[in-house]
Amino acid sequence: MGKKKEERAHAVLAASSAKKWIHCPPSARLEEGIPDEESPYAAEGTLAHSIGELKLSRLFTDKNMTERTYRNRLKKLQEQECYAPEMDGYTDEYADYVSGIAFGFPAAPFIRIEQRVNYSGWAPEGFGTVDCLILYGGDLHVIDFKYGKGVPVKAEKNYQMSLYALGAYQEYGFLFGIERAHFHIVQPRIPNTSSWSTTMGDLLAWGERVVKPAAELAWEGKGEFRPADYCAGDKENYCKDGFCKAYGRCRATADKNLELMKKAWDGEANQRRLPPLISWEEAGALLKEAMYLKSWVANLEKLSLDRLVSGGEVPGWKIIEGRSCRELADPDAAFAELAEAGYDEAVLYERRPVALGTLEKTLSKEHRQEILSKYIVKPQGKPALAPEDDARPAMVLQRVSAEEAFGGDNTYSEGGK
Repeated sequence: MGKKKEERAHAVLAASSAKKWIHCPPSARLEEGIPDEESPYAAEGTLAHSIGELKLSRLFTDKNMTERTYRNRLKKLQEQECYAPEMDGYTDEYADYVSGIAFGFPAAPFIRIEQRVNYSGWAPEGFGTVDCLILYGGDLHVIDFKYGKGVPVKAEKNYQMSLYALGAYQEYGFLFGIERAHFHIVQPRIPNTSSWSTTMGDLLAWGERVVKPAAELAWEGKGEFRPADYCAGDKENYCKDGFCKAYGRCRATADKNLELMKKAWDGEANQRRLPPLISWEEAGALLKEAMYLKSWVANLEKLSLDRLVSGGEVPGWKIIEGRSCRELADPDAAFAELAEAGYDEAVLYERRPVALGTLEKTLSKEHRQEILSKYIVKPQGKPALAPEDDARPAMVLQRVSAEEAFGGDNTYSEGGK
């Protein structure tokens, strides 16, 4: 999940949220009074980064690390609750990618792992932590390890890495004649690997022309609130996907989405002049407008529920008890008594395989590799709708029945569902 704890805790103008505060400057200060929510995904990402850092340190920056020290440190990380065996493979992919760059030079490059960089020359008190920096000759490589498996991250014109590159230039520019910057995204769980290159001159111009003015406004809490708008050319929802803490209650976002709904209702007056069925072109346009409305409503619902559960009030709303299923208070005692009454165990118990993730945690690394890996397959995922400029490749549909595509029973999966 990529956001550094250090940035979340201290940097008002964090690199990880740069797209948000550059496009919507006052959002940076608006978020300050809203507490952070620590998710299990963030903890998972932090652990994966720690494992990746250990592997890269052993390869490049701490070559005196003994095998015993490495194993002990890795074991401590693997003992954390959110650890999953698949992290070993994904962090190996990350280490292999970095090695491919580092070992491609004729001599050893300058490498820094989890390096804090300062880009305060462009954004007040701006700093961030780069996963991996590589400098050789006139080339600067910024490598970002993304452990999330939701939205694919692009390296092209990536705001976060652009600020990291400016920070690296501010830190090391007097030592290295940096002429080119190369951005790399390693997101192995999707999988997604992305790279892009630009000149340092273009980055410096962007820093002066775009970052500085926006950062000054953001730092002072000034400027115009500007909710993301796909139809206006924003290719991603930097409000929701940028984890803006004010997203659900932002008035500017509410006004924009309510205007979308008003537009839909006003269209009823023209219904008699239009065909009874909307065209697929209209359907596509409506979906683009509604995609933000849907996510905003879901976020607003969550915020309101959290407030009510914590004892607060949301006028006009209350908490009700959701649907509940009956269960046995003491299954073992109930089944023991039923067995004693003469019922066969085959009637009382079902034999089902445990979920794949649970099974992997139970097995030794040797047996995972030598036995289990031979039987693991990754079936094609179900079709999902996405805008045509989404970074993920279009799905090549197999000719299957509707029941096979959207139904069926696949109980032996990652989540055991």
